[in-house]
Amino acid sequence: MRSLIYIASTILLASECMGLGILGLYCYKCNSNQAGCGTPFNWLWYWGEQCEEYDDKCVKIIERKGAEEIITRQCLSQLQPYRTDIPADHYEGCRPAAKDVRLGHYVNNSIKELDIHRDHYDSTTWCFCYFDNRCNSATSSVPSILILFISLVGLLPYLI
Repeated sequence: MRSLIYIASTILLASECMGLGILGLYCYKCNSNQAGCGTPFNWLWYWGEQCEEYDDKCVKIIERKGAEEIITRQCLSQLQPYRTDIPADHYEGCRPAAKDVRLGHYVNNSIKELDIHRDHYDSTTWCFCYFDNRCNSATSSVPSILILFISLVGLLPYLI
């Protein structure tokens, strides 16, 4: 009986680590202005947070202006209320930001620092992912595969 409980808990842990999302999708939530969130990304500082919606996606936004680069990692549901440049295609992969011609249309403001049109950056790229937990980092899913391998090695004495 103890071996069945051990096997069930190992399978639950492995499936959560491999991103099957039993409890929901976890995404990194940080900005490159914070230490360890830029390039290279340090996943030890950010453990990730669970997204609010069941069909949510992890997002990585890369905004460039000359040599300056700002990277934002977040859940899509937390960006939708205030970002109007989200691409219509939310499938896995990266694509340029959408242009919102209505943004700042009725405002007559001569102060260019206010950025009412959201055109400060030369290029904005949105990267979406939802097949693996914490997939909006720059690294691969090697730690998840490593945890699965270690847990399966620990299972061997119970299976023999």
